[in-house]
Amino acid sequence: MSKPEKSKSKNIYRCQACGHESPKWAGRCPDCGQWNSMAEERRTPRRAPAAFQAPEPLSNVRSAAGDRVSTKIGELDRVLGGGVVMGSVVLVGGDPGIGKSTILLQAASKLPGPVLYLSAEESSEQIKARAERLRIDEGPIMVMPEINLEHALSEAGRLNPSAMIVDSIQTVYTGDLSSAPGSVGQVRESAAKLMRFAKTTGTPVFIVGHVTKEGMIAGPRVLEHIVDTVLYFEGQRGHSFRVLRAVKNRFGSTNEIGVFEMTDAGLKVVENPSELFLAERPMDASGSVVAASMEGTRPLLVELQALVSASTYSVARRSSLGVDFQRVGMILAVLEKVAGLHLAGTDIFLNVVGGLKLEEPAADLAVSAAVVSSLREKPVAPGTFTFGEIGLSGEVRAVSHAEARLKEASKIGLKNAVIPWGNAEKLNGKAYGLRITGVKNVHEAIEALF
Repeated sequence: MSKPEKSKSKNIYRCQACGHESPKWAGRCPDCGQWNSMAEERRTPRRAPAAFQAPEPLSNVRSAAGDRVSTKIGELDRVLGGGVVMGSVVLVGGDPGIGKSTILLQAASKLPGPVLYLSAEESSEQIKARAERLRIDEGPIMVMPEINLEHALSEAGRLNPSAMIVDSIQTVYTGDLSSAPGSVGQVRESAAKLMRFAKTTGTPVFIVGHVTKEGMIAGPRVLEHIVDTVLYFEGQRGHSFRVLRAVKNRFGSTNEIGVFEMTDAGLKVVENPSELFLAERPMDASGSVVAASMEGTRPLLVELQALVSASTYSVARRSSLGVDFQRVGMILAVLEKVAGLHLAGTDIFLNVVGGLKLEEPAADLAVSAAVVSSLREKPVAPGTFTFGEIGLSGEVRAVSHAEARLKEASKIGLKNAVIPWGNAEKLNGKAYGLRITGVKNVHEAIEALF
């Protein structure tokens, strides 16, 4: 790998907080007083106005929706909106070791034609060892261990690859700036150059991004605005499941997720996530409830567990994994005031099994059912699942995609459904082989479940 060379051009330093410009770097902005906010930016000379493109009717513009290439990985194609759009820039973020490089190497082996793999962190031998471990076809992959972006783009122009992978954006640098790789200016300028390369050549570019302690992609926030698609890998180190979620997609929906299982041979597509998430669910255990959730257009049946125990501390502890903590607090308050449950002085722990995150309000009824089950030490009837949103007055509100949730539950063998009355009324007698109970408030839900 070549070493960064100092830029011969005179660039400027701009404060990321207030926009103040300075010819020299300073640890503190002289205008707003913010520390470590001065980032180097490329000084672009003023040029004469270039010829502009005249406006044309939108009906005359050619649609790029069909210019997609399949990665042959079903879950990845689903999250991307049906495949990789030619000329798009995809940013993949996630914790270290979660599978970012693995999924991109697997995709590179299935794309047509040569794929340029710019490895700025690992040597060619390390990439080779991973490819052998994953047992993938190494034929179409061209490995380039380089951190100089200009050298990589020059080689990409010569090879004309079907796709380009940059691993990672925080370790490459452009010679136009003298700052170190990973700095705000370097990350922003490198991403902008990759975007211009993708748009001018029609080559899709995949960028790996490091994440901070807060789980956000490291570098300037503008990085996510530059690219076309942002994908996040979610999962816990102790679990084999990985969820690939789109948080931005200019060419498709941001509601889709892809579910994978990490194995010795790499990431394996999970065809039926509901069965996998419920495979080890204990029978006749209090505090365990099956929740019917929607992730984009896909219904998922997951296990939600609660543990309610007497607190030994002056302040009771509350903890939730996979469910919004603020919403759990609201549900507990409703159960205390409306349902008359005594939860003060108890420690309450909630967990969504498998490392998933339930972000929709339809999980409210399952959260309340799990808490009541653990508090009373009474298990929910086998084969029962539930979904529904709880209001502040204790009413159970209808949610969207009720029929899709019921069909998925019937497919995996569940028998009883406790759902909002509003959804039950609209079924028009369709039961999908289930015993459906519609409830209007938390009182009726508790009676139906226990």
